[in-house]
Amino acid sequence: MTISLSIPRIGRRHVACEHRPTRGFRAMHALRLLCGLFVLGACHAAQFDASASPTAAATVTVQPEESRMWMTVGERRFAITLTDNAAARAFAAQLPLTLDMSELNGNEKHADLPKPLPANASRPGTIRNGDLMLYGADTLVVFYLTFQSSYSYTRLGRVDDPSDLPRALEPRGVRVQFSKD
Repeated sequence: MTISLSIPRIGRRHVACEHRPTRGFRAMHALRLLCGLFVLGACHAAQFDASASPTAAATVTVQPEESRMWMTVGERRFAITLTDNAAARAFAAQLPLTLDMSELNGNEKHADLPKPLPANASRPGTIRNGDLMLYGADTLVVFYLTFQSSYSYTRLGRVDDPSDLPRALEPRGVRVQFSKD
């Protein structure tokens, strides 16, 4: 594309100036790159400020008392962090609770609860060692192996350190105590 401009000079009536779209494109690209760097720099500065603050780091790792409970199997005690949902709160309201849990499929223990909980089931896909779930509205399930599943569950919580869970639950029925302290 060629644009003609009139320039008032002696001896020249018109000067042909060639429009260069690549200069405008390069300028816009450089401007976008510069804006992106500013945004990334601001994000990095915000992360640095949050991690540098001892109080900010402490608030991230502190668990509220309402979100903690305990599961005791024989002599072993496991800390559980509850999920923030209505079913987990209703389960915690039933504590303390002692259940005789039956074996199922070589990867879980299950027992019927005294009262149904407000279920909001979804398919998690992968069940992990230490998951505490609700099947239906009144079946509590503790998983002690990781596997794939197409079943739907309502998540109640998770055992904080499930590494010893398979040994504690063993392949037979067990009596399990759930408590707030």
